[in-house]
Amino acid sequence: MHRYFQLWVTLGVFDQCWAILLERYDELVGIGWEWLSADGTMLKAPLGGDACGPNPTDRGKSGSKRHPLVDERGAPLALELDGANRPDMRMLKPTLEAIVVDRPKPTEEYPQNVCLDKGYDYPDCDRTVAGFEFIAHTRRKGEIVVPKSEPTYPARRWVVERTHSWYNRFRKIMTRYEKKACNYLGLVDFASALIVYRIIYRLSTTARPNRVLG
Repeated sequence: MHRYFQLWVTLGVFDQCWAILLERYDELVGIGWEWLSADGTMLKAPLGGDACGPNPTDRGKSGSKRHPLVDERGAPLALELDGANRPDMRMLKPTLEAIVVDRPKPTEEYPQNVCLDKGYDYPDCDRTVAGFEFIAHTRRKGEIVVPKSEPTYPARRWVVERTHSWYNRFRKIMTRYEKKACNYLGLVDFASALIVYRIIYRLSTTARPNRVLG
């Protein structure tokens, strides 16, 4: 069975499943390109391997970090993996480059925004986002927190945090035991496809369990 899994990873089967479901999601519901969000999250990798590094939040133990980009409903559009010691800002460009479906060109009428936390508060990140024709909404270091009593714009960055939680519900990928980064990414790609499937089924009035792809 592991031999078949390795073959599917090599052929990109899980990545293709994710892309196909995103295309179906776009047809039935519409990918929410207007407000995207990205963030990294730590995970333990006790066996080490590719794309691992000392986790600064876990006494330097071996760990990895997932970096997803999600749409306004939390559907994952891209995901990259690196060592736990790799700063989020270093992974922004690879993550934006890794979108698995064709992205429509932003226009004045339909701009595309990316919400980021303080870990991306660097000039390089601002240039990267601008280079991809996104509008950055980055929480700045030292920024005064607006009191809850005052009216503000709707919170949007939390959507990626919810997607992190969805990923963690798949116990197989909550802790990384695969030494090969490609094997772990194959599992995460499959989880991404399932997340998109569930969003389609929840939001589309025409989708049925056996008709989401048909």
